[in-house]
Amino acid sequence: MRVNLFFIFVYIIHTNLRTLAVVNKKFCLKQRPYGKPDQNTWDFCEEKIETVNDGDFLVEVEFISLDPAMRGWLDDRRSYIPPVAVGEVMRAGTIGKVIKSRNDKFREGDYVVGWHGVQTYAISNGNQDFNLGKSLAVSPEKFLGVLGMPGFTAYFGLFDVGKVKKGQTLVVSAAAGAVGSVVGQLGKIKDMKVIGIAGGPDKCKYVTEELGFDACIDYKHQDFAKNFVEASSSGIDIYFDNVGGELLDFALTRLNKNARVVICGAISQYNNTGRVYGPSNYLSLLVNSASMEGFVILDYQDRYPEASNYLAQWLMSGQIKTREDVVEGIENFPSAFDKLFSGDKMGKLVLKVLHD
Repeated sequence: MRVNLFFIFVYIIHTNLRTLAVVNKKFCLKQRPYGKPDQNTWDFCEEKIETVNDGDFLVEVEFISLDPAMRGWLDDRRSYIPPVAVGEVMRAGTIGKVIKSRNDKFREGDYVVGWHGVQTYAISNGNQDFNLGKSLAVSPEKFLGVLGMPGFTAYFGLFDVGKVKKGQTLVVSAAAGAVGSVVGQLGKIKDMKVIGIAGGPDKCKYVTEELGFDACIDYKHQDFAKNFVEASSSGIDIYFDNVGGELLDFALTRLNKNARVVICGAISQYNNTGRVYGPSNYLSLLVNSASMEGFVILDYQDRYPEASNYLAQWLMSGQIKTREDVVEGIENFPSAFDKLFSGDKMGKLVLKVLHD
């Protein structure tokens, strides 16, 4: 009888492990890219997750955030955070649901926002996760956009760095993107004249007709320079830059006295194999007593609740509108990532994980 009980015990333990087991699919950094990432940059693999240790929980990832900053994390150079190591899961913001927990602060069924990377499942101890609870007032992907890092970036970049003033003129590059679209709408909430810059008539139409910008200039149009000068006839008080390169350089020629240039990103330069294009019109900062300042959103972590509270209010009241560009399937990560740099997207780009 003792032997039989032993085998029954082993069978029960083995069965529990099998029922817990999930197959995790993930993209790791295979090699650092030279210029634009390609198929040789990534390694797609699978692994079994069979146990959850004390203090940990298992997250079933539902959405993965795709952001231009991810390109910078691939380069082995000094930055605000360490680069993704070769062989490591590609870093990315995520939202998912806890499906197995041995952590009292995170219960099964809770939604969590964290940095679980480009994979379908993740084990976490909760130290870098935010617990949203079991009920969400909006769709999950919005916590990776307007209610996440892009929204926070717009909020602190415009209000703290840009120092908004009613009635002034705000110009935003990449205005149809995740950050730029929120920046412009925040400017309108604060009674500013808002001009967007975007690529193509469809994006410009979205920016003016749906988001409520006063104007949007198509940088792909042959008369871009002329149209930009006409739209900014009263000059620029805040230039919120997500693009860099020639666009930033041209905007510097339009600055008003005491203007502020907010450096949020430079997507036009991220895949360069040569030198980064820097502004030659920087003397405009001198003659206009203007300032140009960069910022990193991680420096505002202690104030995330403040931004989240205001952004949620404006979202629920309809003062902020958003659009999510959703690509389905973890296996489509490389092509989805490419959309960040091709311009073939509108709003916040996310990857939706499909589970069997």
